[in-house]
Amino acid sequence: MSNESLIANLEARLKRFEAEHSICACINRYIVLCDALDASTPLAELTGLFTTDAVWEGKGDKYANSFGGYRGREAIGAMFATYMKAPAHFALNVHFLTSELIEINADGALGSWVMLQASTFASGTSHLNAARLTVHFAEEEGQWRMEHFQTENLFSRPVEALNSEAILPIPGGPAIEKPA
Repeated sequence: MSNESLIANLEARLKRFEAEHSICACINRYIVLCDALDASTPLAELTGLFTTDAVWEGKGDKYANSFGGYRGREAIGAMFATYMKAPAHFALNVHFLTSELIEINADGALGSWVMLQASTFASGTSHLNAARLTVHFAEEEGQWRMEHFQTENLFSRPVEALNSEAILPIPGGPAIEKPA
């Protein structure tokens, strides 16, 4: 392999790694903002993670019926704005992403994750949801953004309260007194 082709190969690999890193940063910032979705959430930053003509949609019977779909930053922002009120819709909201797969191709990139969402609502009820996220990314204005976001429910169920004031049982920790 000539030096020129070696350099070209390394440059292509570096570009792919940089794209993957930017895509991870984009989806992770989206999750961080969704975890703290309330009246103080920076809506312009949240919608700026999407391309101008992006699509956000729920897939499958449960999420298509619950969430529907939205086209364009303005419509996506209007959907998120319904959650951004006082008092907050979520008293606790935590998303976990796993099983990441990112493929860079000539048309952009495709990412997929399995997401677990644990939520307690302002009403005090709690819910546990798992979904498969399939997200097409595109470079726009020199930045990787979500072009087509799809979330499909894997399971969903109400649960008892997610957060408790109970003392954590830790080996070697303080003794826990049993009620008389």
